[in-house]
Amino acid sequence: MLLPFFCWGEVKIARTKSRFGTIDDRFRISRPGKSEEETMSIQKRPITFQGHKKLTEDLDRMIRVERPSVIKEIEIALGHGDLSENAEYTYAKEKQALIETRIRDLQARISACEIIDLSNRPAPDRIVFGCSVKIEDVDTGDRKVYRLLGQDETDIDRGIISVISPLGKALIGKEVDDVVEVKTPNGVREYEVVEIS
Repeated sequence: MLLPFFCWGEVKIARTKSRFGTIDDRFRISRPGKSEEETMSIQKRPITFQGHKKLTEDLDRMIRVERPSVIKEIEIALGHGDLSENAEYTYAKEKQALIETRIRDLQARISACEIIDLSNRPAPDRIVFGCSVKIEDVDTGDRKVYRLLGQDETDIDRGIISVISPLGKALIGKEVDDVVEVKTPNGVREYEVVEIS
């Protein structure tokens, strides 16, 4: 039995598979007769200008520094003779595969980015992308401050969480004094929004 190659709706297509993991993107396939832009669009990823700049700098470094470096390593390893017993060659080829995977991943992320300008936004009364929010654990009274940014900028050590994280999803659109419930590995936690900035 043959299965159709495409189906309508949301399809998850694996881009790269290696022993180190899978990089994939979500594509939306629409019916024939739609414009090319509507036919296959990658889900947009919100990001700040600084986050986008960091991604493009990382991509540039991978292309201009890392890729040529590993090519030189492969050339040197090829000069050592028999490839069947050449561990340096095997290591260099695996490193090259990782670098190429990282480059494709960065290119996919950058192409899906939607840069959000935070410089001219008014003081928010609701939690939106780019806000800093102080929350209080209803049970323990512990207070924490988080900033909600895109998934490519997440850094929990600096208090930056993604808008698509469970806590981020629960907080988006809430106002001061709202209580949100978040499912955690330790059960459901309740947090009260104390301050938005």
